[in-house]
Amino acid sequence: MPEFTWPEFAWPWVALLLPLPWLLRRWLRPLPPGQALHLPHPGVALAAIERRPDRGAAGWWLALAWLCLVVAAARPQWVGPPQAQQRSGRAMLLAIDLSGSMRTEDMQLAGQDVSRFEAVEAIAGDFITRRAGDELGLVLFGSRAFLVTPLTYDLGAVRAQLKGAAVGLAGTETAIGDAIAVAVKRLAGLPQQARVLVLLTDGVNNAGSISPEQAAAAAKAAGVRVYTIGVGATQMRVPDFFGMRLVNPSADLDEAMLTRIANQTGGRFFRATDTHALADAYRAIDALEPMPQHGPVLRPRHELFRWPLGAAVLLFALVLLARAGAMRERTA
Repeated sequence: MPEFTWPEFAWPWVALLLPLPWLLRRWLRPLPPGQALHLPHPGVALAAIERRPDRGAAGWWLALAWLCLVVAAARPQWVGPPQAQQRSGRAMLLAIDLSGSMRTEDMQLAGQDVSRFEAVEAIAGDFITRRAGDELGLVLFGSRAFLVTPLTYDLGAVRAQLKGAAVGLAGTETAIGDAIAVAVKRLAGLPQQARVLVLLTDGVNNAGSISPEQAAAAAKAAGVRVYTIGVGATQMRVPDFFGMRLVNPSADLDEAMLTRIANQTGGRFFRATDTHALADAYRAIDALEPMPQHGPVLRPRHELFRWPLGAAVLLFALVLLARAGAMRERTA
């Protein structure tokens, strides 16, 4: 059974305004009728004005309405139970290869032959979902590298951008060095200590203005750990003049370069020859970059000012209606 808690006030000092109407009434008290009208004969007195019987009730309603207004202005809040904050403080960027070779259908997903990018889209999407609490962003690269999703806690936006990407969108070549440089530039300026880049490619660096070695040195200097994933099967049947033959569709994958980048920056290289190995790579990164078990504790606050404010408006409306009815009776 949840523990009952009394509302709290964000601005309790507003209660000092509570006696304001009574102070104004005392300080601005009207002059006696004879003095106010400058009667020519001091002995002449005005007849006492008959007090209306409804004046006392209206005064109480106005007092109650003013009390409700002051309570609303003090911002009453219901403070909920303590909740652990779901943000880790980690900044992580995913860099995904969109070069032409990512169209190669040498992967299987649910028993169906799929392209490398289709497999990455499905498995990386699940990885994104599991990183709830991280600040994630997405870099897509081919002949050029682009930051398509800045770092955000909105994981749905990152997944949507990945789902909307297409092979060849950034060119048909592979600029691995540029992709690392774009990610490092975005991560280096952040105050967070844990900065991570997960780079996935199926080829060799053959485009861009920055070499992978230069980009890896910049990542190391900025404290960015780079996890590299090389994707692509080692055997694939292709049609031949004599029938079918086996080829290595990943012959161009530069595993040595990806391994050096990972080792130099404190990350790790993973070789994903099928969807199972690709899923294992992302799970291993999950284990190497664990989420903190206990984050900062926050207490949610729910504003309650609408209730006393509504009561004040209703009371003022009742007073106005009562006075309007009394005036119609006197004029009738």
